[in-house]
Amino acid sequence: MVIEVGSVVEGVVSRITNFGAFVDIEGGKNGLIHISEISDVYVRDVHDFLAEGDKIQAKVINIDERGKIALSIKQAKTKPQNSEEESLQPKNKFSRNDRINRNEDRKPANKPLPASFEDKLSKFMKESDEKLADWKRKTDSKRGGRGSRRSD
Repeated sequence: MVIEVGSVVEGVVSRITNFGAFVDIEGGKNGLIHISEISDVYVRDVHDFLAEGDKIQAKVINIDERGKIALSIKQAKTKPQNSEEESLQPKNKFSRNDRINRNEDRKPANKPLPASFEDKLSKFMKESDEKLADWKRKTDSKRGGRGSRRSD
């Protein structure tokens, strides 16, 4: 089979890296599926979507002058004809409330909530005033006290 840009090929995942997956294609050739071309959703780890030995179908998106073949699984999938309906669907399978609830599950029960800006500011002002008063006390004692002068 002749491999050309735009054709859909079948292959077997031979190796997975941080940036994508290498695929053995018919004819003894290798291609790379970049992590951005694996799925329509965000791919944090390639292992979540692919495993070594998986048979996949991918579209050839580029062949460079050195013969390197760039593949895409997400472009090989056929798009539904009702693209308007799909565009109305959320891109993520979890809503914002689900993320908040999952994050709350990870927090220890006895951990206090983070302080508000006003609380942090008042704490800073109090500490600053204490440090300034302490500094004044130390420097005044070296000068001989609260502005008093020695009488000679």
